Amino acid sequence: MAGENQTHVTEFELLDFSHGQPYLFVLFLSLYLATLLGNLAILALVFLDPHLHSPMYFLLSHLSCLDICYSSVTVPKILANALRPRATISYRGCLAQMFFLMACAGAECALLAVMAYDRYAAICQPLRYAHAMSWGVCVVAASGCWLWGMLDSAVHTVLASQLSFCGAARLQHIFCDVPPLLRITCSNTLPSEVALHAASVFVGLSPFLLVVVSYLRILVSILRMPVATSRRKAFSTCSAHLLVVALYFVTANLNYNRPSSGYSPVAGTVVSAMYCIVTPMLNPLIYSLRNQEVRRALQKVV
Repeated sequence: MAGENQTHVTEFELLDFSHGQPYLFVLFLSLYLATLLGNLAILALVFLDPHLHSPMYFLLSHLSCLDICYSSVTVPKILANALRPRATISYRGCLAQMFFLMACAGAECALLAVMAYDRYAAICQPLRYAHAMSWGVCVVAASGCWLWGMLDSAVHTVLASQLSFCGAARLQHIFCDVPPLLRITCSNTLPSEVALHAASVFVGLSPFLLVVVSYLRILVSILRMPVATSRRKAFSTCSAHLLVVALYFVTANLNYNRPSSGYSPVAGTVVSAMYCIVTPMLNPLIYSLRNQEVRRALQKVV
């Protein structure tokens, strides 16, 4: 079908915003402001409180940066479209949005795995922790997460830039991403589908398995602790991380590995909004409510 009725696409119409909807503007603006406030508060606390100058909170600050980037890639354009009678995004803007969105996705998967290893080293190997998670190791690990996400995203973006479109370029979505693009292209989608499945294994599943293995070993170590207060502190820190991991990996998996049938565009939009808009807002709340050290730092600042 590559040669049939191809059109030169300069912009995409986003069908989930077919009419101006002020209530969506208010909703997404509230979510965006809450995301910025919460994650900037985490960054400020880590910077200001010397007790939070540790590998765990260094990695948490990178998670907050990623969450801010996630929302800033998608929400400002959503806010602009929510008040317009016809929601659109330019072709180049679509590819740029997709690149930065997937770069954040890949980086966050890797970062959550590094954070799980950090907790494993702190709880299961406390005598080797200072060496295993030295500042040099943390800087290299965090930089590697960002680079890994960008490399993965570059592959998907290059493949998406080769797609052709026949007829009206209309995305049943509120922002640009690979799955909605593949649904409207008249090109061969096999390369992009193979890349998505490969990324699901190497970028998504592999870090998730590392997280699971780390926390299984952490759970065994916690249950062996003789002092109840030590167990409570360990559970408090780890439960916050587990909630973040569960929210992120479940919504990300649903976003990029959707069933071929019985999955409505509305459900896809809701999942995508959870994945890159709601979850970044909830992450700082989870860490603030479940983490005693963050709560103490917040109380001192307030």
